[in-house]
Amino acid sequence: MMNKNYDFSYTQDRELSWLKFNERVLREADKKNVPIFERLKFLEIFTNNLDEFFMVRVGSIHEMSLIHDNHRDIRSDLTPEEQLDEIAKHVRPLYELRDKIFAKVSRELAYKKIKRCQIEELEKEEKKKLKTYYEAMILPVLSPIVIGKQHPFPHIPNKVLQIGLILKKKEKISFGIIGLPKDVERMIFLSGEGRRYVLLEDIILYFCDELFENYTVEEKAVLCITRSADINPDDEIYESTDDYRTHMKKIIKMRARLKPVRLEIEGNRHKEIKKYLSERLNISEQDIFKSQAPLDLKYVYKLTDKVSKEERKNGCYRPFVPALNRDFIPGVSVTKQILEEDKLLSFPFDSMDTFIELLKESAKDKETLSIKITIYRLARQARIVKYLCEAAENGKEVLVLMELRARFDEENNINYSEILEEAGCKVMYGMEDYKVHSKVCLITKKNSRGIYYITQIGTGNYNESTSKLYTDLSLMTASEEIGHDASVFFHNMATFNLQGTYEHLLVAPSSLQDGIIKRIEREKMKAESFQPCGIFMKMNSLTDRKIIDELSKASNAGVPIFLLIRGICCIRPGIPGKTENIRVESIVGRFLEHSRIYAFGVGDDTEIYISSADMMTRNTRRRVEVAAPIYDPRLKQRILKMINVMKQDNIQAQVLLSNGEYTTKKKREDNMNSQIHFLNEAKRLAPKEKTQKQNLFYQVKGIFFGKKKLRKK
Repeated sequence: MMNKNYDFSYTQDRELSWLKFNERVLREADKKNVPIFERLKFLEIFTNNLDEFFMVRVGSIHEMSLIHDNHRDIRSDLTPEEQLDEIAKHVRPLYELRDKIFAKVSRELAYKKIKRCQIEELEKEEKKKLKTYYEAMILPVLSPIVIGKQHPFPHIPNKVLQIGLILKKKEKISFGIIGLPKDVERMIFLSGEGRRYVLLEDIILYFCDELFENYTVEEKAVLCITRSADINPDDEIYESTDDYRTHMKKIIKMRARLKPVRLEIEGNRHKEIKKYLSERLNISEQDIFKSQAPLDLKYVYKLTDKVSKEERKNGCYRPFVPALNRDFIPGVSVTKQILEEDKLLSFPFDSMDTFIELLKESAKDKETLSIKITIYRLARQARIVKYLCEAAENGKEVLVLMELRARFDEENNINYSEILEEAGCKVMYGMEDYKVHSKVCLITKKNSRGIYYITQIGTGNYNESTSKLYTDLSLMTASEEIGHDASVFFHNMATFNLQGTYEHLLVAPSSLQDGIIKRIEREKMKAESFQPCGIFMKMNSLTDRKIIDELSKASNAGVPIFLLIRGICCIRPGIPGKTENIRVESIVGRFLEHSRIYAFGVGDDTEIYISSADMMTRNTRRRVEVAAPIYDPRLKQRILKMINVMKQDNIQAQVLLSNGEYTTKKKREDNMNSQIHFLNEAKRLAPKEKTQKQNLFYQVKGIFFGKKKLRKK
């Protein structure tokens, strides 16, 4: 089926655009100015990203190729089969690039006497010690299998390293397989100078011949199967159940057994292994990839723990502690300060402790009636849960809208939902067919003058770990109007009303897409009447075809548009008559760019929203998302300054060209790395301990902390 109604001259395939993003991640590992251990981590991040890409995106495209024969992508006009062909074609060079960079980083580490050793290269005495270790610690927990009539081909779990062998007995060929044991250390360190180690899979690969003493080992290799993980928990093919939490536990178990979508083999000598497994797993040649680097690089995080303090200092980013936000006075009630004026936290430069302190105060405050919050991802050890439980135990109404379908975090969310329920919190599990991805916390209070609100709306998760790694924004306001909208939002969620109306918030799926399009059209009308106009949009991904087409129309009208998109970008800028007024840049650096900022207009008249939503159809039409306006002129100016700094970044930023490729920006005398700029600014502006004068100010002022109107111009 042809997509006759779409113009493909200025759009590109989302999967290929994502692969370009992951290539930018990989190339961070090849930068000399990035510390050596951080380069190793970028290699692992690239690898982990690619794993998830195959599990989720490639898995879903495989399914689509089986179900929808006539489907064509609305951005690239490719069929699922054509997409899979293009993905394989673009992924193979990335494996080669990863091998090249990994080898380079390994040589530099070896120069520093930090080396992954090949067993063949070890001295005789070291091999002997290693064999003793193998026989005592590894051999007892191995479960080798030879495939035959009595031993049918086993289920090979998703993303678990295996040793595969081609075995010969007389003239008969068999296949052997050994799974890597979970409870044995992955890195085994050797004695002597420096930090020398061998990997568990290398040890098993070297000594495993004796496990098959009746056979001749013809081939052997480390391998790994990737399976599709794109399970839709609401799909009719899965057994329905009244207990949604039990249903999700079943879904997680099913994930390990889904269709194989990729076979990875380490090394080169694996012709027969590849042939055998491709037939057994029903996997095509284009989905088989070879690698010289280890297939699983998660061990690199532990490597830094094994080196000296000095090596760690020289090989890692300088540690930093998120600062107290510049607008907060230490030692003064966070609640009172928010009631006095709107506050904006910028992670990871500001500390999340301020928001946690707000929850802590609210859990104890006699004026608190209720705390309502949406949760998508939490840290493994979440203080947020502690204070929500404490609030419930103190008699406050606590409502938690817990999304159990946060991919790969389902188990963590299930565990926390049980803890919250046991403490007396009311827990809801999202909306049928719609993931709740919004980040909203509403604290309702009451004093002698009536009901008042504190509302927090953010771009990122309530995750204390990732708040130190991701760039996000968090608005905390006592605005009565925003608080009222948030109250309506939680009422609508509790009554399964996805089409509610809001005065100030833009909420998907009811009003976010239309609200963004309305503002794009308004800038277009300004351009057509020769008024000052402009659009700035910062997000993780842009795939929504409606938004893309509206941006193209605005560009044609003369609106200058700056898109700062970390990952997928399905619009191609600079196409004459289509996107010539659109500029697209991407920042990939030490921190993961995660904040979403949507700004329309110029100067003081700019309308700014921060949001949990990317401009992807799944977010704008098939998820519950919230975008919050920034009304406080002071905070608007702060965000506009942040936007200006990010536009100036010429160190980590790259520019998207009209052909879909990225290029670096020209260096200047005043080079700008926006993330380092914000880090240094947060340190410089962080408040010191409150002065006696500030204490007196808050004691004497006697501010009434109650209802507050919007501070609009």
